[in-house]
Amino acid sequence: MDIIRRGAKLVDRLVIGVTTNPSKSPMFSVDERMAMVRREIEGLSGDIMVVSFDSLLMDFATRESASIIIRGLRAVADFEYEYQMAGMNQQLNDRIETVFLMADVSLQPIASRLVKEIAIYGGEIQKFVSAAVAEDVRRRVDQIGRKGS
Repeated sequence: MDIIRRGAKLVDRLVIGVTTNPSKSPMFSVDERMAMVRREIEGLSGDIMVVSFDSLLMDFATRESASIIIRGLRAVADFEYEYQMAGMNQQLNDRIETVFLMADVSLQPIASRLVKEIAIYGGEIQKFVSAAVAEDVRRRVDQIGRKGS
């Protein structure tokens, strides 16, 4: 949400692309995550859309007539991966720029995999995500079974 709020101030239209990274195992489906993002952005000003895609990011950006891709960075490890991806994306389409925004300092240690692990072991995650998302995660963990109980 930090990157979405700040990114929305930089562009005339912000398109939030929701997809599944094949190297990750998300807790929620694309449709569920889209609904969660739409709920979280309610009340934000600006022209903001939430769209799913299942293609190369640059193909999606071209389809949406994007001129920039905004990516959030938390740490040096993020930068190395994102820098490499930005270089590859530039090779695919050099008309679209990648812009990096540093996450707020208070948010830099937060990683979805760690939040998920805390939730699975029964820990409280409200300080890392919104109350509504924390409830969504709690319900999902209850469905799949909590470890350590």
